[in-house]
Amino acid sequence: MPTETIQIRYLSDAIEPLRYVDGKSDWIDLRAAKRVELKAGEFCLIPLGVALKLPEGYEAHVAPRSSTFRTWGLIQTNGMGVIDASYCGDNDEWRMPVYATRDTCVEVNDRVCQFRIMAHQPRIVFEPVEHLSGADRGGFGSTGKQ
Repeated sequence: MPTETIQIRYLSDAIEPLRYVDGKSDWIDLRAAKRVELKAGEFCLIPLGVALKLPEGYEAHVAPRSSTFRTWGLIQTNGMGVIDASYCGDNDEWRMPVYATRDTCVEVNDRVCQFRIMAHQPRIVFEPVEHLSGADRGGFGSTGKQ
């Protein structure tokens, strides 16, 4: 697999440098760059302490870690964040938008979310048709419970 070089500006000396975690995944953890205390029902943009210049033709997908809700009761409000290559200035710090479901505190350097970069999808042309050629599965949510 080819290697891409990405310019990164660390905006905090308190977080660990970005890295893969023990070869377990191609997602990379992002860490809180500041201590954040939230009461249930509050919203916050958690600063992640990095600004990156993504390669042309790529975007970053930012999602919560699997333990984020269990550990802090936080929901990422946009479900999954998409950061495009134009967000690449010195002060374009990545942040995680969260909603607290309970009183919680995220400490500096806590791994709160993760990202990966993805190539842009190909240009798509939509062709209207009267019928689709695939098998009909019964519509969304029709596969039943097992």
